[in-house]
Amino acid sequence: MLLTNLKAATMQDGYGLIEDAAILIEDGRIAWIGPRAEAPPGHEATGCEGRLATPGLIDCHTHLVYGGSRAHEFEQRLTGVSYAEIAKAGGGIASTVRATRSQSEADLAASALKRLDALLAEGVTTIEIKSGYGLDRDTEMKILKVARELSQWRPVDVVTSYLGAHALPPEFKENRAGYLDLICTEVLPAVAKANLADAVDAFCEGIAFSVEETRRVFDVAKSLGLPVKLHAEQLSNLGGSKMAAECGALSVDHIEYLDQEGVDAIARSGTVAVLLPGAFYYLREKQAPPVVALRQAGVPLAVATDLNPGTSPVHSILTAMNMACVLFGLTPEEALRGVTVNAALALGLKDRGVLAPGMKADIALWNAERPGDLAYPLGFNLLAAVIHNGEIVRGML
Repeated sequence: MLLTNLKAATMQDGYGLIEDAAILIEDGRIAWIGPRAEAPPGHEATGCEGRLATPGLIDCHTHLVYGGSRAHEFEQRLTGVSYAEIAKAGGGIASTVRATRSQSEADLAASALKRLDALLAEGVTTIEIKSGYGLDRDTEMKILKVARELSQWRPVDVVTSYLGAHALPPEFKENRAGYLDLICTEVLPAVAKANLADAVDAFCEGIAFSVEETRRVFDVAKSLGLPVKLHAEQLSNLGGSKMAAECGALSVDHIEYLDQEGVDAIARSGTVAVLLPGAFYYLREKQAPPVVALRQAGVPLAVATDLNPGTSPVHSILTAMNMACVLFGLTPEEALRGVTVNAALALGLKDRGVLAPGMKADIALWNAERPGDLAYPLGFNLLAAVIHNGEIVRGML
């Protein structure tokens, strides 16, 4: 398939825009990309009506598979009850755990597909899905299994992360050491043996797990050959990002309270900073991530929805891009890089996120004049078509 008459944002060196571009796709990969006048001969061209082409979008941080709803907690927070207070009263993550444990794989898959469809409709071709709403061996593995299976039902690549260290389950409320033992000696090895996780995540925060507890989980993950990533510095600065950098983490996510020492640490390690403006917005936080310091240090900035039932029921990657610009001060170029090349880095994926020869032919086509148009509107989807693994899976060319 030779695509012609398009503008291509290759995401190499900024937007890397080619104004009158052509893309040759062979065997699910990009075989050639460049000016249309230089396109390889001998291929029948498919005109794209001057549309904008970008890499398929990547949502690199979601909690897509879960049971139940927490809309009532949204109302509580709007009356002044804090997230921490809700969690201590048995709400928050614990309430989703109860609902998720009670649902079958079929029920979890049915609800997850509805949420996934919303993201796919905005050009997402790769998504990361975390566990963390089971907090026991069987339910955590059930979540990860459902997440893996979603790619059999929809044209999307799914990357999974085991997030057992998300919160203390009720049965271990007075036995933190016992729950960590369960994670490290039973669940994590079982997840790795079943090949259900591509990475291991944790929530390092005052209402969750300490730096030392998280390090123990990470040490086991690394011994099993699994990369790590971390929810860190969302509500306070515990120094989790520095520890994650020492462990070679793929990413640190949220990081509203990250200090300069943490910025320097992740800059040295090459760790990606994943910004989650949806949670910032829903929790009505006041302290934004240190974007200027991260930018100056050369830290790659990714953007994701953090789609979850409690603190970020955001089902739109385009909205997350806009929020990152308006709330955090990213440029539209940084926002687009945040859901393409840098999102791929946050997942340890080297075969996508840019339009270049040898890369996966995951391409989104937009009815847009310029790349910056994607982060500009709210509630207006410019998507025209999606190519996944070299096949047209949405829209028409």
